Amino acid sequence: MATASTPVSVVPLRVEGAGRVLHKGRQTKAAIVEAALGLASQIGLEGLSIGALAEVTGMSKSGVFAHFGSREELQISVIREYHDRFEHEVFYPALQQERGLPRLKALFDNWMLRTSTEIDSGCIYISGAVEFDDRPGPVRDALASTVNTWQDALRRAIEIAQSLQQLDPQADARQIAFEIHGLILALHYEARFLRNPGAAERARKGFAQICARYMATAAR
Repeated sequence: MATASTPVSVVPLRVEGAGRVLHKGRQTKAAIVEAALGLASQIGLEGLSIGALAEVTGMSKSGVFAHFGSREELQISVIREYHDRFEHEVFYPALQQERGLPRLKALFDNWMLRTSTEIDSGCIYISGAVEFDDRPGPVRDALASTVNTWQDALRRAIEIAQSLQQLDPQADARQIAFEIHGLILALHYEARFLRNPGAAERARKGFAQICARYMATAAR
């Protein structure tokens, strides 16, 4: 007969068991997203399907479906994972640099580096825009939201440089961000589609020219 001092282990064991199941479920879902991201990089978001992913992962269709529920949810999960990786490779390392032009340059350099590694696989932001530019819905909204988040961060870096009198405070920060973004799009097109070996250097030169053109008079 149990006494007040007798430890009761049934509930903790159940909780521990549930925790293991939850952890395994998260690991499985992360593995599926990893495979889906690799697949989407090659064939695009539109090419993703529960069936194709089941084949790639060796899981059953019902097993994949249990983690996402729909093809649309799977596509959105891939977009979020891509964005998380983009932030960790491009945005967060740049925050280690001094505010102003050094940070803006780090953002561009990191962005270029990531773009260069995607020459063979493709950029979800760019390919996704082509696939969903005229297709309203949750997938397009998720993709546009992540791109807008990144562009907002780029614009804030420009505005900080302006507040420090490193770039012209009277200049339109959105215009500067637009021109910098244009360089990355051109780099991706020239390097991935045209296989132009000088594309990266032209992009770097273009960035330097943009900074010089918008440089504040006090910083010249």
